[in-house]
Amino acid sequence: MKRFLKLYMIEQKLALRSGDMLLFGVAMPVGIMILINMIAGQKQAGEGFTYLESSFASLIAVGICAAAFMGIPLTIADYRDKKILKHFFTTPCSPMWILGSDVLCGAVTAMLSATSVSLVSVIFLGYKMGGNTLGFIGAWFLTLVSMFSIGLLMASICRTVKSVNAVTTLVYFPMLFLSGATIPYELFPSGLQKVSNVLPLTQGIKLMKAVSMGMKMDSIWKTVVLLVGITLVCTMISVKTFRWE
Repeated sequence: MKRFLKLYMIEQKLALRSGDMLLFGVAMPVGIMILINMIAGQKQAGEGFTYLESSFASLIAVGICAAAFMGIPLTIADYRDKKILKHFFTTPCSPMWILGSDVLCGAVTAMLSATSVSLVSVIFLGYKMGGNTLGFIGAWFLTLVSMFSIGLLMASICRTVKSVNAVTTLVYFPMLFLSGATIPYELFPSGLQKVSNVLPLTQGIKLMKAVSMGMKMDSIWKTVVLLVGITLVCTMISVKTFRWE
């Protein structure tokens, strides 16, 4: 446990030093939430819900996206490039400790992002969740672990900082802008919506939206099964393919 906490503190220092995670994961979704509310907050985005209600779950996912597709892969690659992982190879520390500390740091960032968006939405914008709060937390957690498993897979397969940078760029920006996380999904033309539906983060956002707006639950179980499957498959592959150097 002491080893795990030490690794976690290293992760936190690296994240706070760069500032990128706080900017893209926390400040950006709050700013977008305020902007959307100013432009079209109470306008109808669909049948029975406004743009504010629709954007709440979407912007909650921005912190998850930043941590999963930028924070986790880049940190592990940086460790590998600086031979930090090679030094850990000579200790009893297993890959699960390394990956676990990285995941915990990302989860804290995602939680801070979700808390910030929630506080601003409820206190200043008058947002009220139509669905079950505990159910929404469960949907958020499932989205988080499934996206983090993809980030772990990227960190394990990509060996160099250069390759990780290329992959994170190809994955992060489409997830951020085409999943409905920043631009409301309802504004996409039908063709772009079909493309968006292929992205795993889109399914997570749809799940959180359905729960937060109190929609019927009988239509979301396929999404739940899909996200659980992604989590299990990607986690197993990331552990099997993890390399110290």
